[in-house]
Amino acid sequence: MLNCIIVDDETAARTIVSHLCSQVDELNVIDEFPNAMQAIKFLNKNEIDLIFLDIHMPDFTGFDFIDSLKNPPKIVLTTSDRDFAIEAFEYDCIVDYLVKPITLPRFLKAMQKVENFKSPVEQKTALPQEAKQEEASEKEMYVNIDRRLIKIEFDKIFLVEAKGDYVLIKTEGKNYTVHSTLKKIEEKLPDSLFLKIHRSYIINIKKIVDIEDNSVLIARDVIPISRSNRPELMKRLNLL
Repeated sequence: MLNCIIVDDETAARTIVSHLCSQVDELNVIDEFPNAMQAIKFLNKNEIDLIFLDIHMPDFTGFDFIDSLKNPPKIVLTTSDRDFAIEAFEYDCIVDYLVKPITLPRFLKAMQKVENFKSPVEQKTALPQEAKQEEASEKEMYVNIDRRLIKIEFDKIFLVEAKGDYVLIKTEGKNYTVHSTLKKIEEKLPDSLFLKIHRSYIINIKKIVDIEDNSVLIARDVIPISRSNRPELMKRLNLL
């Protein structure tokens, strides 16, 4: 059972989402809020598994709301605006982006994503100790390029960049273009060395030359840091 809340300044919108939730046995709507401030007060005293959140609200937007939470739960955005989808998925806690009016089939599809979704914290917690030891012992991966398996040592990788249906792996000696997704590559890379700092980039934190404002310098490449990934990067650095 997932305990959830609905945050939307429109009464009709809250009613619709509540009705959709009633169609799913695994969802338990605890409360509804017309603004973000009331929801924040509630979350300061209560733990929730899922939030249905409107983006456009007076004074305090949905993104402002998420930024105010230290450990946000899973979030499904509900909005009439399609223009913020790219920005939305820079947040690790956002599972799906529902555009109003929301149909039941689309809502059920979102709930399937919620069921399968694991935040970075959950993924690390769920990783068995044996798997962690195996991950630590691995020092390289093999990529398929022109029917050849090429070995790439992890500590030689500078960064990985998403390019459509391909990823570009930049290393000390050579660059490799591989038919894959950034997510698949991320699963192969050890957390101790690598961090996703933008929806299109994973970097080797040991290869950082410097950091300025919202970008990092890796070799000669200036890589943007997304707002949602910056706190994790700061935690991983050995700051003086």
